Amino acid sequence: MNLTISGHHLEVTPALREYVVTKLDRVTRHFEQVVDINVLLTVEKLKEKERRQRAEVTLHVKGRDIFVEQSHEDLYAAIDQLMDKLDRQVCRHKDRVQDHHHATAKRIDASTV
Repeated sequence: MNLTISGHHLEVTPALREYVVTKLDRVTRHFEQVVDINVLLTVEKLKEKERRQRAEVTLHVKGRDIFVEQSHEDLYAAIDQLMDKLDRQVCRHKDRVQDHHHATAKRIDASTV
């Protein structure tokens, strides 16, 4: 799994990087077939105050790209909400991909019993 964490108008500190990695562990625990993860953390100066900090994730899994973004006045809160959204989408994708057709139990012939 390739992980890229970058910042736009923001320096990604080791503490921020560690926070994102620990939050991503929950997603990778639910779905192991993750190929690539790109995380972009942004501070926008021209937006209103409560939507200034923004976090985006592009998650590439086999057969699909999942994109999630979230804005908040606190970057850590934006990351928390983003990971909740991402976790829901990954679980939905996993549910769609899984084979829900179970093999029927073979009928036991009453005469052989």
